[in-house]
Amino acid sequence: MKGAFGNLPEHWQLTRVDRVASVNARIGWKALTAAEYQEEGYAFLATPNIKTAEIDFRKVNFISEFRYEESPDLKLAVGDVLLAKDGNTLGIVNIVRDLPRPATVNGSIAVLRSHGIDPNFLRYVIASDITQSAICAVKDGMGVPHLFQRDINRLAVPLPPAGEQRRISDFLDGEVARVNQMIALRLRQLAVIAERYAAVMSTAIVGRSRSDKMNKEWPWLPADLELTRLGYFARIQSGVTVDASRGPTGRDVEVPYLRVANVQGERVDLAEVKTIRIPRDLADRATLREGDVVMTEANGNPDNLGRGAVWRGEFADMVHQNHVFAIRTDGKRLLPEYLSVLLASAHGRRYFRFTSNQVGIATTSSGKVLNMPIPVCSLERQAEVVATCMRAREATEDATAALNRQLALLAERRRALITAAVTGQIDVTTARGVRVP
Repeated sequence: MKGAFGNLPEHWQLTRVDRVASVNARIGWKALTAAEYQEEGYAFLATPNIKTAEIDFRKVNFISEFRYEESPDLKLAVGDVLLAKDGNTLGIVNIVRDLPRPATVNGSIAVLRSHGIDPNFLRYVIASDITQSAICAVKDGMGVPHLFQRDINRLAVPLPPAGEQRRISDFLDGEVARVNQMIALRLRQLAVIAERYAAVMSTAIVGRSRSDKMNKEWPWLPADLELTRLGYFARIQSGVTVDASRGPTGRDVEVPYLRVANVQGERVDLAEVKTIRIPRDLADRATLREGDVVMTEANGNPDNLGRGAVWRGEFADMVHQNHVFAIRTDGKRLLPEYLSVLLASAHGRRYFRFTSNQVGIATTSSGKVLNMPIPVCSLERQAEVVATCMRAREATEDATAALNRQLALLAERRRALITAAVTGQIDVTTARGVRVP
């Protein structure tokens, strides 16, 4: 353990989580089903609820008193440290500072209740780079990453005297709050930039209305805007599904495969391209052509459903997954670049939000895509709209990249502060953190 935390101050000790706290976690939910969730009752937290600076007790599911009483060790109390132990949020840690209502946690969260350490100091130790690296080293799971309770118990913990623990926690509360405030500001700036980009696109597409009346079916569009179905100008090509049970045949060819993960809104991410072996006739039926607009049929974020990118032919013989729509325009009445702009515009966002199935994950269908009403204009006008929107997109991407670099530096600064403080590299008696209101 000593090697992980380096040279701690001489008057500090080094211990383990299980010697200063109890660790409790749920094994399954004892046959609990979604049908048992209630409109009110006892809150149980999931990992999204502990990702924010303060634990979110608002957007939670509720269970009955019987279910709540089933696991007494997981009844939350002020001072409990919550650690995500499953999935892509593994390692996220937070602390219960107040408890607005009785609550428990689901199976993805471990509850650490301190008995020989300041709970807030323990929270910061787990958030440090050193402990997070240790968590990454011991996580298990072929599919979903998992942290076993025995590994949480063995995590090393530096242990200064109690008074010093509290001073370090107070210092970090103030300094981390400052960094979080700057991060929140950058995130608001990103939202404003995105809104401005959407406004530029909408103005370019809709133009000046000759009337103040709004369309009855699509109330966000002017009534005098000429619309027609996308299906009049385009068709959708079906993709292919990988059948792992199918054996090789003499007609098989190996081709690059465009997956859902490659379609990132208005761009195609080709950093990782996989290949598949399928019969030649099947590959021919699902090969992308330059100018196809690719979009996914489902998205975890309803606001991103329906965004489409133009395929530029970067890979020869690229076939696409069955969950990726390839929209092929006729090229004479509808530019693919104009369609991509339409899909990304406020009109496209609202259309797919209005027509999608949002039970679980937001989904659409080829029929809904082809039924999308699109503004009719000349190819010259389409080219003008595309040029305006491309300039706005480039400016937006530059500003977004700059803000994302700042966010990365701020997150790095926060981690460095925490790690330095919990290892005694900062003398908090001379460096005082002030809580930001």
